Amino acid sequence: QVQLVESGGGLVEPGGSLRLSCAATGNIFEINAMGWYRQAPGKKRELVATITISGTTNYADSVKGRFTISLNNNRNTLVLQMSRLKPEDTAVYYCNAQFPIGADWGKGTQVTVSS
Repeated sequence: QVQLVESGGGLVEPGGSLRLSCAATGNIFEINAMGWYRQAPGKKRELVATITISGTTNYADSVKGRFTISLNNNRNTLVLQMSRLKPEDTAVYYCNAQFPIGADWGKGTQVTVSS
């Protein structure tokens, strides 16, 4: 229903910052909510943060106070601003779009936090 393309990943030192973006194209006005998820090697994919089209946000406890999710009014750009990054934030980060029925996923972008 929509195509999602993530960007902004990379290598950063502990304590640093990164800004992830997700560009959405297609039936974006059918989107109910969007979010970021991550998957570290050997672990299950987990929720990082979500935002509804009305602006209600939800964060995993592990990122509260460090990460900020935002969605522009056109619903075509989702951003995750990450600060005070920790080695345990290392993962592939995926963009997600939720619809009344079903969801779409991007292919992910790698974030590595290491000195």
